[in-house]
Formats: sequence, structure tokens, C-alpha cells
Amino acid sequence: MSPNTATAARTAGTPFPTRHDLPDDTRAKVVSLLNQHVADAFDLRSQTKFAHWNVKGREFYSLHKLFDKLAGLLEGHVDQMAERVTALGGVATGTVRQAAASSHVPEFPAGVFKSMDVVAALADRYAALGRSLREAIDRADELGDKDTADLFTEVSRDVDQSLYFLEAHLQA
Repeated sequence: MSPNTATAARTAGTPFPTRHDLPDDTRAKVVSLLNQHVADAFDLRSQTKFAHWNVKGREFYSLHKLFDKLAGLLEGHVDQMAERVTALGGVATGTVRQAAASSHVPEFPAGVFKSMDVVAALADRYAALGRSLREAIDRADELGDKDTADLFTEVSRDVDQSLYFLEAHLQA
């Protein structure tokens, strides 16, 4: 196998050899599940930073700070999920282009800059990621990977809390 073929196989989910006790086929499925959420969380992080940079209105300063905090939380979780991929012998597919090509998170709507419109757009995307993470918890558990299920649970808790912070701005 040529070096390029080997690299393509590895980025497609074929794990590197490891002493990890999960079966190879299970690890490959978990790596794929994790990489999907690396892409989704990385994309949402970039959209949150976009909101941080571009939000306008009387609530600018508080939202600017909130969005930066939320983006930082996502960045940490992207790192944790990507490192779990590599711990399982996989290749973390987390470049900007890889994330953009794989993300299930809807694109941030063009022309949305007013403070509460930005909050609503982000809330929709955080809710979607939260839903996907809860599905991933169940899938990782079905595959017998309690550690990955636990990681997804941790990420899900923070995404739900971030959604709460966003929605609190929209409630009267």
C-alpha cells in the first residue's frame, strides 16, 4: 500500500494498531461517530466565533463576551473528542475543510447581525448539536464503549448549559 493509500484508509476510519481492548470494527465505528461530532462541534465553534465578531445591538458587549466563552467550551470539547479518536487508533479529521465537508450543523444565516436574531440562530444550532450528542451517547453505549458515551455525556451537558444561556436571552 502506498503512503497516500495508507493515509486515505486511515482518515476513512481504519484504525492504527493499538492495544486497546475494543474490537477493531467497534473502534472504527466509534472513530467515525467521534469524527462526526468533531466536525459538528468545530463548525459550531466557528459559527459562535462568527457571532462573537459580528453581533450588533444594545446587548453587544454581554453577548460578545458570552459567545467567546461558549466558543471556548466547544474548542475544549473538540480537542477531547479528537484525542479520543486517536486514543482508539483513528485519525482525527478536524481541519477546517474536513469539518465543513462533514458537518451536519446548518450554516449560520447570512445577514443576521441583530443581537437577539443572532442568539436565536445560535440557539437553534446548539439545540441541534445537543440532540445529536444524545443520539451519540446511545450509539456509543450500544457499541460497548462506555468511555466514549461518557465523553459525549460531558459534551452534551455543556452544550445544554450553553443552550440554556442562549435561550435565557430570548425569554421574557
